Amino acid sequence: MRAYQVVYRAVPEPIMIRAGERPATAPSLVHPCAGYHAGISNSVGICHESGSIMALRFSWTTVDLANQLPGSWQQDILAVAAEADFREFPRTPVLSREAECVTRISRGRVHADQVRQDLPWLYQYYREYFVQLAQETCSERVAPARDDRYGIVLNVQRGDTMRFECHVDSNPLTGLLFCTDHPAGGGELVFAHDPAAADVDAIERDCSVIRPHAGHLAFFDGSKYPHYARPLRSAADVRVVAVMNLYTESRPESTRPAELNRHLYGQD
Repeated sequence: MRAYQVVYRAVPEPIMIRAGERPATAPSLVHPCAGYHAGISNSVGICHESGSIMALRFSWTTVDLANQLPGSWQQDILAVAAEADFREFPRTPVLSREAECVTRISRGRVHADQVRQDLPWLYQYYREYFVQLAQETCSERVAPARDDRYGIVLNVQRGDTMRFECHVDSNPLTGLLFCTDHPAGGGELVFAHDPAAADVDAIERDCSVIRPHAGHLAFFDGSKYPHYARPLRSAADVRVVAVMNLYTESRPESTRPAELNRHLYGQD
């Protein structure tokens, strides 16, 4: 299963450019795995939607797996996502970067136990194949979560009123498999360049944007830069992503805040 293609990697070194301008020399791209086919999206490998001058701080790697997943992968996931737990979720302790006035956010989730039961192939991919891919983006050994309560879940948005909470991640490396396309727009994953951003407006003022493409698996460190998913633009649209917690030797699973587990599961 080595026929995957890296279609995008943002450049980790700080670069100063003016929005819309192409630098005289395109930044180099270094890949830890020989055999990757790489390309830079736009002029510097980043989608930036704010004003004139920016400093690139956040980076990610995207792998196109559309031809490497089971033939009915998308249909299987969408069928399970239709039975997601849709409700107003309270803000997440420790990790939330929402405005103080925001106490609940409407969204959907297929919890980890349901993913393991109803999508066993996805659970296995997370623990094996996806970890192998993640390893090629990281100089440290990468491991999946030992605790199956939060290893891999599906996040679901239905209609144009749901979004995902502004937050930072508790884990040092996240894998995110986009399961749907959104030609009408919306559903983008938006990362603040300012680690102190504490609400949607602050994130949107200076940000990087990852647009959903079904079959694309993105790896990033979301523990420093606040991020959220924009609402969809159509009341009939549905956005589904599989979100994976990954850990490293320097930041193992034992660093996950106990308060987070108590909030989600009622116990450590």
